[in-house]
Amino acid sequence: MPPPSHSEPPVDTPGARPTSRTTLQGTLARMRAKLGAHLLVVGGLCLGIAVILTAIDGNFPKKLLYSFCIGVACTTIVDFTRLADAWLSDRLRQSRSLPPQDEQKGWRGALVGSLVAMLLGPPLGLALVGLITGQPSESLRNLDLDSARITLVFSVVGTVFAVVVLSTMERLAAARAQAEAAQRLAAENQLRLLQSQLEPHMIFNTLANLRVLIGLEPARAQEMLDHLIHFLRATLNASRTEAHPLATEFERIADYLALMGVRMGPRLQVRLDLPDDLRTVPVPPLLLQPLVENAIKHGLEPHVQGGQITVSARREGSDLVLIVRDTGQGLVEAAVDTQATQFGLSQVRQRLATLYGQAAALSLQGAPDESGGTLASVRMPMPMPLPPSKEP
Repeated sequence: MPPPSHSEPPVDTPGARPTSRTTLQGTLARMRAKLGAHLLVVGGLCLGIAVILTAIDGNFPKKLLYSFCIGVACTTIVDFTRLADAWLSDRLRQSRSLPPQDEQKGWRGALVGSLVAMLLGPPLGLALVGLITGQPSESLRNLDLDSARITLVFSVVGTVFAVVVLSTMERLAAARAQAEAAQRLAAENQLRLLQSQLEPHMIFNTLANLRVLIGLEPARAQEMLDHLIHFLRATLNASRTEAHPLATEFERIADYLALMGVRMGPRLQVRLDLPDDLRTVPVPPLLLQPLVENAIKHGLEPHVQGGQITVSARREGSDLVLIVRDTGQGLVEAAVDTQATQFGLSQVRQRLATLYGQAAALSLQGAPDESGGTLASVRMPMPMPLPPSKEP
């Protein structure tokens, strides 16, 4: 029995921008995507018809063969008609110098194909039975009146039933695809908003540090400004992408810590630990930046003797764990509740929730060993590594 027409967006880009593929290419793509569901429905329908016919006058194997042969014939006719309709549409658009378009055909192709299948499906199915059994081909003319009527009635009813069932399934699938596309778009927009909030926040914090240093040590302020220019150029370029290698994230952190090193001098000690097998793992840009800023501003700077900040990455099962550890004054309620700290932490949590849902989390706690300080840990699903860069 024939599958229905498809009125949903292309299956490979549901709800996305219009595709440049032709109508024929779009029709083939949708037919391939729904092939499994169509085979199940058509196979179940043919089996059901065979059972009903067997209940009338017996001989299940024969009824099953007839039912499947006629069903295959009807389905083939409808699919061929839809492809022919798509090919004709492409030729007409080409003759009018119009660009390729994966047009949605509505019911046009299915109605034409269904009518043709109702007329030609039964005789072609009977001919197929003859080829399989090696016996002289039967035809509707050779059948008695009751058998001919039953064959025609079940062909028509089966065709209509298949069209209705598969159309309902595909409309539900289309609605689900559109809802998922809308959710993805909303998530992407939320990430862009969060990122647009993070960039000026990070820049303003750095400029505030520079302003303080200008009044105290102009020469070191000049050195810090040089670092800032390099840092901003690299960071703003990286922030325009959805993901970059973890090695790039560590490079941006190294740039920022070099800036802070100019201001804090020997009071700041830095340790970056990135295993080689994690260097190409993609992560959201500027994910660790707020955590490193908090470690500097609320952990090490208020600490008279300064301390060490360690940024590390490791694999735990199927998760990627990123850790920012400082040996500063530790969790102080007054500091943790400041607006700047809360913004940084909430920004990281929102980005993780948008990208990974409950599969990712940020935790902030006092360091468990005697050296003190604060431990910020990001846990997220391990994504597929990015291909190695071809740049020298």
